[in-house]
Amino acid sequence: MNYTEKYRMWLESPLIDEETKRELSSLKEDPKEIEDRFYKDLEFGTGGLRGIIGAGSNRMNRYTVAKATQGLANYIRKAGDKAIAGGVVIAYDSRRKSPEFALDAALVLCANGIRTYLYTELQPTPVLSFSVRELGATAGIVITASHNPPEYNGYKVYWSDGGQVPPHLDHEIIREVNNMESFEAIRTMPVQWAKDKGLLRYIGEEVLVKYIQRVEDLCIDKELVKREGRNLKVIYTPIHGTGNKPVRRVLKELGFEQITVVPQQEKPDPDFSTVAYPNPEEKEVFTLAIALAEAKRADLIIGTDPDCDRVGVVAKNKQGEYVTLTGNQTGALLVHYCLNALKSSGALPENGCIIKTIVTGEMGRKIAESFGVDTIDTLTGFKFIGEKIKEFEETGSHTFLLGYEESYGYLAGDFVRDKDAVIASMLICEMAAWYRSRGMSLYDGLVSLWDRYGYFKETLKSIQMAGKEGMEKIRILMDDLRNDKPKEIGGVPVVRIEDYLESRAVDGKTGAETKLTLPVSNVLKYKLEDGSWFCARPSGTEPKVKLYFSVTGSNAGEADTKSKALTDAVFRLLKL
Repeated sequence: MNYTEKYRMWLESPLIDEETKRELSSLKEDPKEIEDRFYKDLEFGTGGLRGIIGAGSNRMNRYTVAKATQGLANYIRKAGDKAIAGGVVIAYDSRRKSPEFALDAALVLCANGIRTYLYTELQPTPVLSFSVRELGATAGIVITASHNPPEYNGYKVYWSDGGQVPPHLDHEIIREVNNMESFEAIRTMPVQWAKDKGLLRYIGEEVLVKYIQRVEDLCIDKELVKREGRNLKVIYTPIHGTGNKPVRRVLKELGFEQITVVPQQEKPDPDFSTVAYPNPEEKEVFTLAIALAEAKRADLIIGTDPDCDRVGVVAKNKQGEYVTLTGNQTGALLVHYCLNALKSSGALPENGCIIKTIVTGEMGRKIAESFGVDTIDTLTGFKFIGEKIKEFEETGSHTFLLGYEESYGYLAGDFVRDKDAVIASMLICEMAAWYRSRGMSLYDGLVSLWDRYGYFKETLKSIQMAGKEGMEKIRILMDDLRNDKPKEIGGVPVVRIEDYLESRAVDGKTGAETKLTLPVSNVLKYKLEDGSWFCARPSGTEPKVKLYFSVTGSNAGEADTKSKALTDAVFRLLKL
């Protein structure tokens, strides 16, 4: 079925509500928009189903949510009685239509005889991950578009281990979705029927209390927190999202007494009215927080994204200026603090392991090596870190200590299987208290690590290419880079090319090939003779290609120079 036929089917279907039909009718004179909305169905990427809210098969709406859920239900039913009995947990964030999409999904599952646990108010994504494990559920769904702009929403599926649904399963679920030829295949039922049959159950405070306790148990040095936490001045912003209650609760209960929330960003707001883009990776998100921090002479600023799985950090330098830390920098600080604290208390295991993604910087690895701790790389996407944690549980090969990625995601503990900004916020504040006890800020701590381990500098360039045409441009860019391999970049020889789509690495000098063992993914990584590298990766959730750059220098000036040279050379190579 082509996009015009799909468009017509939606307009004519008696199952499509009149409001949706009116929206579609308004597009009759805009064939390009019709094509963009119907040329494909939303697909699962590294973050699941995600798209712009609106009518159409390539948009987030109650019908695409219901269709995806029916596919999930079909897969669960085929898995047998045990899977059906386990049920599904559903949570949602503060975005437009999130509560409605959550209820739509719940009623589809209930109509398929699958018990569904639905939260009564918005919750962070990591709480959903915990809840799946705590309730012994077969699967979980969270309605969120994470840090995307307000016009987006999304749908992420989790499996029984609490991790995001792995690739082999999401392909099976999508196959079930694609096998449905019409909306008639989607089952649903009224709310009251679902309640009366005992299929729809609401989750109150009881599960959240257990989660909060487990988070607090991860505090490494509670005596330090009791002693120093009362004096640490922290500005916190939930950026209109789900983190406000759990983050503040954990910090308060542990003894951090001077937590001030940015009042303009405290309440849930689907429009994210104080920011252009609700992403703690963006410095502008912290404008209000920095102003408040200056007024209160705060030691630290932290900000969590709408679904509270990412956290950004702003710290003071020697000049009293507030400096935004990168995800790589915060990750390196956490690696050092956690390993040092565990070693000091005699709790550092012999088989301890740090897990990071292939696009995350190498400073954390160097720090871990100094403590005798292994570092393992995974593909981009925290689901792969979650899979490694599961593997460690089953094999006993390593003890998981910390997982992180450059995009502001961090995890300690094993009771959540996704990045967790509640846990990370607590550890960051504990770490800041430790440095404060030594007369240092977090930024001072970072400088001390640079002095010891080398000056690492990582940058990210995202090239937006919207719509169907944009997706084709991204495909061509990756094909050209893959087929026309450069021998040098900016005058620096290429020593290794890692192609994760073809599962092979090529020696830049000899041409010798070795097999890569990570799962297949459309990612290319070029390593250079001077230790620099860059990586090209199409986003799994948005129509853009991400270019990652990493250099190492003896000081900031040298690193800045090398970083600019590498970035400029790659942009010339890609004709961008």
